[in-house]
Amino acid sequence: MNPLMRMAAMICLAVSAVLTVDGTALAGDVVGVRQITASSKARGGDLAVTVWYPADKGGTPVTLGESAFFLGTPAMADAPISAGRYPLVLLSHGAGLGGTPQAMSWIATPLAKAGFIVAAPMHPGNGGAYRSAEETIKLWLRPGDITATLDAVESDAAFKRGLEAGRVGVLGLSMGGNTALVLAGARIDPALLAGYCDTDGLNASLCGWLRQSGVDLHTIDISYAGRDYGDKRIWFAMAIDPAPVDVLRADSFANVDIPVEIVNLGQPGHIPRTALASGVAKAIPEATYSTIADASHYSMFGVCKPGAAELAEAEEIGDPICSDGTGQSRLKIHEKMIRMVTDAFDRALKPGR
Repeated sequence: MNPLMRMAAMICLAVSAVLTVDGTALAGDVVGVRQITASSKARGGDLAVTVWYPADKGGTPVTLGESAFFLGTPAMADAPISAGRYPLVLLSHGAGLGGTPQAMSWIATPLAKAGFIVAAPMHPGNGGAYRSAEETIKLWLRPGDITATLDAVESDAAFKRGLEAGRVGVLGLSMGGNTALVLAGARIDPALLAGYCDTDGLNASLCGWLRQSGVDLHTIDISYAGRDYGDKRIWFAMAIDPAPVDVLRADSFANVDIPVEIVNLGQPGHIPRTALASGVAKAIPEATYSTIADASHYSMFGVCKPGAAELAEAEEIGDPICSDGTGQSRLKIHEKMIRMVTDAFDRALKPGR
C-alpha cells in the first residue's frame, strides 16, 4: 500500500474509532462526516478527503481533530445526508500541527451545521505521519488538490444530489490561505519562492525545518510554480492569515475577478510579515480586509487541552501553539472566527435566501 493510501486508511480508522464525550447528537443539529477519495494525476494517486455535511439522525459518533494538545469536535460518521441542496465550501488546511483536515474540524463542523457541505483534502506531506518538508513547500500542488476534491465531490453519488449547482467557495487557513488566493487567480512568483529561506526573517520555523531536511529552494524544481492554477468554478474565496503571502506575484492580484475576503489575526504591527495581507486586499478588485485583534496565528489550531502548552515546550515543538495574542480565550476567538466565516459564505453563496 502506498503512503497516500496508508494515510487515507489511518484517517478512516480515526474517524470510525473515536467516540464523542457523551455519544449523542441533537435532532436537527447533526453534522455528518464521511471519507472519500479524489484522484490526483499531479500527486500520482488518490487524495484522502474529509467531507462534513448537514445530516439526519444516524451514523456513528466520532470526534475529529483531537490530539495530545488539542480538543476535538464531535460529528456523526456516515450519517444520512439531510434532504435539500447546499453550497459547497472547499477547505484548505495549513501545515505542521494544523496540517490535516481533521485539525480544521472546529471550523468545518459549524459550517456544515449552518447549511454547507465542506470538503477538505489531505495535502500530502503537510502534516500527520508522513510530514515532509519538501512536499510542504511545493505550494503549487495544493490548488490542484482542491480542484481534484471539487471534481470528486461533484461526481460522488452520495453528495451530488445534495449540492446546490454552481455555488462553490474556498476557505484557506495559513498555508491554505495562500492556496485559496491562487485558486482565485493569484500566481506564485518562482523567484520569490526560491529566495524565501535565504534568511530566517520571513519564516524561521518553516525555513529551519527545510534546512534540517536538506531542502534547498534554489535547487528543487519549481518550474511549475508560476502557472495559473485558478479554478473558474469557484465563486468566492476567503483567506485567513494566508502564508506565505509574500511569494505571490503582485501583478497577478489585479486579475482576481471573484470576491475575496482576507482576515489577519493579531494587532497591527504584530502580524507576521509573511502573513500580512492588507496590501494584497487593496490590490484585488473585489476584496475586503479585516483583522481579529485578540487572536494570533496559532488561534487557528484547536482549543488547547489543560497542560498542552507545557507539553509542547517539553516536546520542543518550538511554537507557542496555545498563545492567543491579548489573552482572550481561544474558544471565544473561535466563536468570533466562526461567525465571521459563516456570515461571509452566507453572503457569497446564499444570496437572496
